[in-house]
Amino acid sequence: MGADLSAVLRDFLRESGGCAIIDGGLATELEANGADLNDPLWSAKCLIASPELIRKVHLDYLEAGADILITASYQATIQGFQSKGFSIEQSEALLRKSVTVACEAREIFYKKYTSSSCNSSSTAVPFKKRPILIAASIGSYGAYLADGSEYSGEYGDAITLKSLKDFHGRRVQILAESGADLLAFETIPNKLECQAYAELLEENDIRIPAWFAFNSKDGINVVSGDSIPECISIAEQCTKVVAVGINCTPPRFIHGLLLSIQKVTTKPILIYPNSGETYDPDAKEWVETSGESDEDFVSHVMKWCEDGACLIGGCCRTTPNTIRAISRALGRHGV
Repeated sequence: MGADLSAVLRDFLRESGGCAIIDGGLATELEANGADLNDPLWSAKCLIASPELIRKVHLDYLEAGADILITASYQATIQGFQSKGFSIEQSEALLRKSVTVACEAREIFYKKYTSSSCNSSSTAVPFKKRPILIAASIGSYGAYLADGSEYSGEYGDAITLKSLKDFHGRRVQILAESGADLLAFETIPNKLECQAYAELLEENDIRIPAWFAFNSKDGINVVSGDSIPECISIAEQCTKVVAVGINCTPPRFIHGLLLSIQKVTTKPILIYPNSGETYDPDAKEWVETSGESDEDFVSHVMKWCEDGACLIGGCCRTTPNTIRAISRALGRHGV
């Protein structure tokens, strides 16, 4: 099973030319398109109110050059939906919907370019579908709390390995069976939650691969202060984890983190940093700290590739323009 799951990503990367592009900030674009995400469900609120808006943003990222779409399930949990009055069955259906919407965007994208190719002149180069994967997002327990603790990893003594496994277990199973191509465990803030995820994957009949992405605020450790190499080593030992790396971390820290990760993993490395801003959990807003533009962000891309990253995208506060610039930096052309 482990070898087969690894082959999914290996074959995908080969078809993508050795380096694939992850999409950018979903919530950032939802807000840019008029969504009010001031809610504990955050972007998952749109699964209830405006799934067509999520589909539009997914399509915008595909048009910009993304090879991987991350679903709107980062802050979608059964417990969170229940707190809004939904039943368990309705909550599980909303989790599945996050994947369905992303799959619909992929099909719309394919049909658009297949149709345009058929309608073009006979001398035109036939449209060749580029591989596109759907990654079902799984945010941390801190994301569910909606108090910014995914940026600190401080959950308190009451949160144990067992309680984290109990919290995430059914959600992981639902998303693994939803039609997604892989599971994206994102913004993992501490070693305890990493261990919980790894055990859930190994103990359950999960039939799709997963990636683990951690966040850092100092360029050395994950945000809780736990060691990056120790966290990566847990993922390294899990056969169902096929890629490891960093997300929602300022671009200026990525080079050093990549060098650290390379020493302890044999798996493909992914990075999708934020724009360089810092999240203020009290004000519930992003605060500019580095003033990095899309051009500054993208200026690092080739160096990150040299450092070993083979899946590159953006996280919070990045946009389709960021992804388009990454695509250009990697020498991509066409659709």
